Amino acid sequence: MIIIGILGDIGSGKSYVADQFGYPVFNADKEVAKIYRNSKVCFKKLKKLLPSYIMSFPINKTELTNSILSNEKNIKKISRIVHPMVRKEMNLFLIKNKKKKVVILDVPLLLENKIKIKDMILVFVDSKKSDVLNRLKSRKGFNRKILNRLREIQLPLDYKKRNSDYIIKNYYTKKFVRKNVKSILKNILL
Repeated sequence: MIIIGILGDIGSGKSYVADQFGYPVFNADKEVAKIYRNSKVCFKKLKKLLPSYIMSFPINKTELTNSILSNEKNIKKISRIVHPMVRKEMNLFLIKNKKKKVVILDVPLLLENKIKIKDMILVFVDSKKSDVLNRLKSRKGFNRKILNRLREIQLPLDYKKRNSDYIIKNYYTKKFVRKNVKSILKNILL
């Protein structure tokens, strides 16, 4: 099985690019949303850790946002609870798809959380800063302070770009992105 890890800035189009490969995708953001919606274990742990902020189940994103805005250390506290749960789901995804030729990991903090698996192929999604900001502003609940806090815990984009096997420029057209994905697949499936 070939594992492709997708890297890039927040809002760069990583999920879109991941879906273009046409193989099973593990989307960590969707997994986190599922955990917040369904995991009472996660809720209890977060409520115990952040009792002034976490009040309701399913976990309310506004409560999480307020906790992060009030204290920058809270993002790390939340991560220590949520990331192991996401990693567990990712491992189950890999086991479930072990007979697939290719799988895609759309995990925003792939390198930061030392998730890189031996021989994983890294694809960096490169987008213009103005496009990224426009995409983020169009998202429900966009908050520039939260964006900055999230970027603080990420490795520099230049580092991710340098350590990638391939770079897809996501600032032309969808046709251009698909053509690049096809080219990458042709290279790795030889």
